[in-house]
Amino acid sequence: MRVLQVSAEIFPLLKTGGLADVAGALPAALAAAGEDVRVLLPGFPAILAGVAGLVPVAGLRAPWGEAARLLHGRIPALGQLPAYVLDAPALYDRPGNPYEDAEHRPYADSHRRFALLGWAAAQLARGADPHWAPELVHAHDWHAGLAPAYLAYLPGQPARSVFTVHNLAYQGRFGPDVFAGLGLPSSAFQVNGLEFHGDVSFMKAGLYFADRITTVSPSYAREIQTPAQGQGLDGLLRGRAGVLDGILNGVDDRVWDPATDTLLPHRYRMPEGRRMAGKALCKASLQHALGLEVRADAPLFVLVSRLTEQKGLHLVLDGLDELLARGGQLALLGSGDAALEEAFRQRAAAAPRRVAASLGYDEALAHRLFAGGDVTLVPSMFEPCGLTQMYGLRYGALPLVHRVGGLADTVTDCTLEDLAEGTANGFVFDGFTARDFGRALRRAFALFARPADWRRVRATGMRRPAGWAEPAQRYIEVYRHAAAR
Repeated sequence: MRVLQVSAEIFPLLKTGGLADVAGALPAALAAAGEDVRVLLPGFPAILAGVAGLVPVAGLRAPWGEAARLLHGRIPALGQLPAYVLDAPALYDRPGNPYEDAEHRPYADSHRRFALLGWAAAQLARGADPHWAPELVHAHDWHAGLAPAYLAYLPGQPARSVFTVHNLAYQGRFGPDVFAGLGLPSSAFQVNGLEFHGDVSFMKAGLYFADRITTVSPSYAREIQTPAQGQGLDGLLRGRAGVLDGILNGVDDRVWDPATDTLLPHRYRMPEGRRMAGKALCKASLQHALGLEVRADAPLFVLVSRLTEQKGLHLVLDGLDELLARGGQLALLGSGDAALEEAFRQRAAAAPRRVAASLGYDEALAHRLFAGGDVTLVPSMFEPCGLTQMYGLRYGALPLVHRVGGLADTVTDCTLEDLAEGTANGFVFDGFTARDFGRALRRAFALFARPADWRRVRATGMRRPAGWAEPAQRYIEVYRHAAAR
């Protein structure tokens, strides 16, 4: 099947979160399974720089009159993956973050920047490239949410659509005044369409008009059908439950494998002897690099995250005194909310040999944190899938997580029965409270004090299958259901 993947970012060219990792890994897995896959991306500077051999395919004029060019090339960093890129400098040629300015304010023309992405996908389905047209358009998150809407109104519906929700909390919501320029019929702006409490919602467009819907874990697919996590869209999602699937993300083995990871000072694999010498060396190297006390007997907790309320970071701050009192260390990498950044900066300044806070994002440091860490903290309020806990499992940094979404689907708590059955691979807490987080923290310290049990649990986590082959087959099944609709 000819499949067009549409997303706003793609690893390794441009990444702000897990969406980019999925967008970079899924096409290769689909191609390996025999699908004819191409990607469509906005022409952000980093993306234009990472696509080789760009040639013009078509001139486009957006419904609001803006000119753009559709280019085609290949992405060398992704095995020469064929890629379409939208060249529209007035919309995309801006430095830094693709979604907001230097003051963390969303761009005022974001509706046009991402409407063009969905509209261009529909133009490809209509034959904008005379040599290739998709049979299936797979749109990722709200940035591509208008693609299913534009396709739904094309004569004959030349391509079917699948829409994947990576995080329902980010909805691409704009005032009603933007609708007139989108080029959709007036009938699309109603409750059974894009309208959401009087506004235009790109997320709702994808959810309503797509032939099939997926999200990135089975638990999250159930959770978003409830008022608690449905972000006001739970009624629509319950109504479309028959075409909604939860498919757990995979881990890109080409990027995340401690046995081959060139970003690590020491590579290692399981089994590698009882004490994992390579991982121990990574821990000592990381502690030294971050200015932490180099101690093998101090459990190192690592946190790689956007600094937002969703991520449960107030629980980490509330529990930090106990973590340090018990002899632990904390190393954080992330950016986001200014108050959270300052809180972690102050804690690091107060205890520089036990707490390290690296603000910003550094891909190489992220790899080193998982390789050097003993515990990966992911105490999110909600988590559609979560990839950091999977990276932690792969690199032997046991996840400590809140039992929600993909975290619940991938991490098994160190209860006595699960330890006995050999299925335990981390630490899980149920209530989103400092008390429950603290109890999970104490379980981590208790297991760390039993080295043989710790090694056994770590081995269970590292051996957990997490590649993209199985998820890709699940997506192919969804594509076939969409095509047959």
